[in-house]
Amino acid sequence: MSAQPVIKTLLFEASERLAPTSDSPRADAEILLAHVLGKGRTYLFAWPEKQLEPEQESLFLDLIARRQTGEPIAYLTGTREFWSREFLITPDVLIPRPETELLVELALDRIPQDQACVVADLGAGSGAIAVTVALERPKARVWASDISGAALAVAKANAERQGARNVEFVLSDWLDGLPPLPYDLIVSNPPYIAEHDPHLAEGDLRFEPTGALASGPDGLDAIRRIAADARGRLKPGGALLLEHGYDQAEAVQALLCGLGYRDVASHRDLLGHGRVTLGLLPPSP
Repeated sequence: MSAQPVIKTLLFEASERLAPTSDSPRADAEILLAHVLGKGRTYLFAWPEKQLEPEQESLFLDLIARRQTGEPIAYLTGTREFWSREFLITPDVLIPRPETELLVELALDRIPQDQACVVADLGAGSGAIAVTVALERPKARVWASDISGAALAVAKANAERQGARNVEFVLSDWLDGLPPLPYDLIVSNPPYIAEHDPHLAEGDLRFEPTGALASGPDGLDAIRRIAADARGRLKPGGALLLEHGYDQAEAVQALLCGLGYRDVASHRDLLGHGRVTLGLLPPSP
């Protein structure tokens, strides 16, 4: 009977297999092996001669094969870090991106630490935005909507896992099913890719839910609807924050200005792209 392979050998071989299809083959292999072992990546460096059990090797090789097809790491491990917290992820939800942390940062800037306020997150997906806002602003009342029951199940699981008790999840088509409250802030990271964009057939996007990615011929259908409907839900002086594509800032600004929002401005992500646009509802006369 041949001996089971050791960690360093498995990592080398897996990295070689992933090299043609991954930009980070070694890191991918380390993340997946650490996941199989239930350990941190430092364990792999501390115990390079450690042998795996046959079941562990089989599971690891299966994950490597799936990664070779391009399946995202987050779907393989079932988790993704966002705002320094680990969120559960399934193929029913988008994988949280680092640029969405800008949306959360801007939202938190508009929510007082010590005052009650009402916030809506539209298209909650994994719940990363709503749960993060709820945890960072415990006096806020956060309502989160999604049209997908499967996505809401993931969001609810993340809220429970993270201990966010001031967030409610509602099965809803954007604002339609949310309580008729006056909202201080409405945020959304809606679908914003044009429906025939070739990128939808590339990379991670191939595996993510298309309904959460694409929105009409120019990608702005969801943003148009949210921006229009939010006017009737925001308090006077309330704010709308929308994440959008790297090249859509000018179009989203024009849309918000055309609807009568004030102080419309786009904020840049770490790559310098206008990524989140803000509009304020005019105050009462």
